[in-house]
Amino acid sequence: MPQVNPQSLSESRWTDCIAACLQCAAACDFCSAACLREDDPKHMARCIALDMDCAEACRFAAAAMARESAHASYVCELCARICEACAQECGSHQMPHCQDCARECERCARMCREMAAA
Repeated sequence: MPQVNPQSLSESRWTDCIAACLQCAAACDFCSAACLREDDPKHMARCIALDMDCAEACRFAAAAMARESAHASYVCELCARICEACAQECGSHQMPHCQDCARECERCARMCREMAAA
């Protein structure tokens, strides 16, 4: 049962969602850097931009949840939308880093939607 006033982050009702957001941010950071190392990074511009947006949205959502912000559900809804867009773009590329990123984004979007609905 979630505590009303957690004494540590591990007691937070959003611990799993926070972890998913931080994992997604790391996957997006890795993907954007890997895209820049591709032979023709110019055709990866949309993927790189979405990776960067998604990573920042995920970090913002994780921070809002960690602070127990009154706006955490709104931030998580936004994060889910950006994660979904990033997952769609990354999923359209066959490189392993893009496929891995798409999976993390889908997972994070799902968890953020559940959190926002709670």
